[in-house]
Amino acid sequence: MNLAAILLLAINLNTATAKELETLPGIGPALASRIIAFREKRHGFKRVEELLAVPDISQKKWKAIRGKVEVK
Repeated sequence: MNLAAILLLAINLNTATAKELETLPGIGPALASRIIAFREKRHGFKRVEELLAVPDISQKKWKAIRGKVEVK
């Protein structure tokens, strides 16, 4: 699957790699690592809104990515 195909699909927060998370607006390597650490500590995301509990995910950033992520 190429990068363009990944961008058209919603990214599953419970299985996404750091590289996949980095395709989201405003998510760089450090924030992708924090999302993964949060996921591992909490045994996965149950709702997309839980991203707001990850350090450095602001309301603005969350609004920019919420339509591009999902939880399965």
